[in-house]
Amino acid sequence: MYSNLLFIQGLGGWEIILVLAVILIFFGAKRIPELARGMGRGIREFKDATREIKDEVNNAANSEPTSAGNSTTSTTTKTND
Repeated sequence: MYSNLLFIQGLGGWEIILVLAVILIFFGAKRIPELARGMGRGIREFKDATREIKDEVNNAANSEPTSAGNSTTSTTTKTND
């Protein structure tokens, strides 16, 4: 199941334990939950942003295209006096 992840393929059980021990020593037990929370928030914000972009693209694709002659938008120009 996890064999398709490239960075985990060559790691065995002892290597993973060693990496976790180094992380624990380097960051400390109090800092690890804070780091995990921050990563979770970042991942959640990224997912929300991608979902929002997908929704905007789908809404734009589903809306009816307007012809150039029937455009109701107006443009204004700013001039310096």
